[in-house]
Amino acid sequence: MSERHDSERARAVRERNDARRDAVAAAVDRAGSCDDPARRMVVAMSGGVDSSTVAWMLKERGHPLVGLFMRNGVKVSEAEAAKKSCCSLGDARDARMVAARLDIPFQAVDLKREFKDIIRYFVDEYRAGRTPNPCAVCNRDLKFDRLLELADELDAAGVATGHYARIAMEDGRVAVRRGVDGNKDQSYQMFAVSEAHLARTRLPLGDLTKPRVRELAEEAGLRTAKKPDSQEICFVPGNDYRKLLDEQGVELTPGTMVDTAGTVLREHAGVEHYTIGQRRGHGVGGRTEALYVVDLEPSSGTVVLGTRDECTTTEAFVGDLNFIGVDEPEDGRLACAVQIRYHHRAADAELEIEDGVARVRFAEPQLAVTPGQGAAFYDGDRLIGGGWLRRAPERAAQGAAEGAGAR
Repeated sequence: MSERHDSERARAVRERNDARRDAVAAAVDRAGSCDDPARRMVVAMSGGVDSSTVAWMLKERGHPLVGLFMRNGVKVSEAEAAKKSCCSLGDARDARMVAARLDIPFQAVDLKREFKDIIRYFVDEYRAGRTPNPCAVCNRDLKFDRLLELADELDAAGVATGHYARIAMEDGRVAVRRGVDGNKDQSYQMFAVSEAHLARTRLPLGDLTKPRVRELAEEAGLRTAKKPDSQEICFVPGNDYRKLLDEQGVELTPGTMVDTAGTVLREHAGVEHYTIGQRRGHGVGGRTEALYVVDLEPSSGTVVLGTRDECTTTEAFVGDLNFIGVDEPEDGRLACAVQIRYHHRAADAELEIEDGVARVRFAEPQLAVTPGQGAAFYDGDRLIGGGWLRRAPERAAQGAAEGAGAR
């Protein structure tokens, strides 16, 4: 029975690997080489210095270009727009004026409906006790999907963006590597993008540091050269997601905060206001050791607090797997480094993949493994895939939550 199961699994994996390879080959054949300066490219222009510099670099290489600005339909104040540097009316104006400076066609694309889907996902994740990663979803669904559809309509080879990561084609497969600027590396946010879409993507800033990008922008006379970087999620007012939940009419789930032994610590107004790993803002102080949110139970409204040690684990579960530039292992085993959030240092781990879910065993305990966040898989500095962190079938804090519910 076990041998038959292993054989069926290996066959299913081979089919997925073949389909992925075929999709990548078709993407390259359909569009031609994105590196051919005779081919038109779409540049995703956000109105910031990074995408402006990308447009200038490709223009210098001789590419025919079309600049596209994504309108998200979210209205923000001037003060909030200054912090976001993304998707506001002022950003659209900056992007349009940079395009005019470079003498390239420019279009503002209405993606209000698509952004509504991302906002709905964002809200639903908090409702479910998970912490969303809207930038990764935007990359997957808009910047490297919807914009590629628009590129096809414009007879463009592909899309170029201002992400700090490196992309190359090696032996017919996509190789995504970390950007050389370790402080700006954004390869993590691409873990969910399909390899076929990445085959038609170019990231000219991957070999540059941020200071050098600003120097180039200034030398080129771009108005965005000194524009501050985006600091917030473009659709979250004041960078406070609780305000967005209120605006979206989310009905909060009040309940109790408990420790891992089940002792009630205080009441709270809504489990949606907390995220695993949170150390401040939970309202429980006076302890010799800092307390972290270690688990959330939306159905009972229970928020579990524990020590830093209680907020660490050597195990995680990752679903909706996506492999980039490599084949999924037929035996279901993979050794790699796993990054579990944007500012996390990738940690060595062993993966066991079964029925589309990877059981991750870290070599060392990791703090705040948070359901809803992305888990990116690396081989050295090369991104080879990833997926979405899920709740474990059994959680250490489950007993505490059940104990609180019985009180």
